[in-house]
Amino acid sequence: MRQPTLFDKPTNRKVVDVEEVVLFALGDFQSRGKVLAGRNLPLDRLRGALRRASEEFNTDEFTDDVAVGIFESLGAEVRRVPSFVAKHPFRIIVPTGLAKRAKRVYEEAIAAHKAVETTVGSL
Repeated sequence: MRQPTLFDKPTNRKVVDVEEVVLFALGDFQSRGKVLAGRNLPLDRLRGALRRASEEFNTDEFTDDVAVGIFESLGAEVRRVPSFVAKHPFRIIVPTGLAKRAKRVYEEAIAAHKAVETTVGSL
């Protein structure tokens, strides 16, 4: 049997829906008191939420192109700006309906997480 090395990545990752991860990230962004719907947000502003969501779901962080593709598939408007304007040269406009959906997904995930903690804590 092969011994894991320091550089091996964990293999206990479960398959997750990438759209769910992005919805969680958008909900996380809103949970921090930031307005999401209808704003012309630089992708830089959303990278932290995407990172936290990928940690929550134990997945690799999305590249800019993958994240932008998922945003578009969810119904967000994506605009490319020149690369000299920003490190992550995209602007994201999230419609109100998508923002509400993301907030609901985030709240449901947090409630489920708390329910599991409560159940495990009572054992």
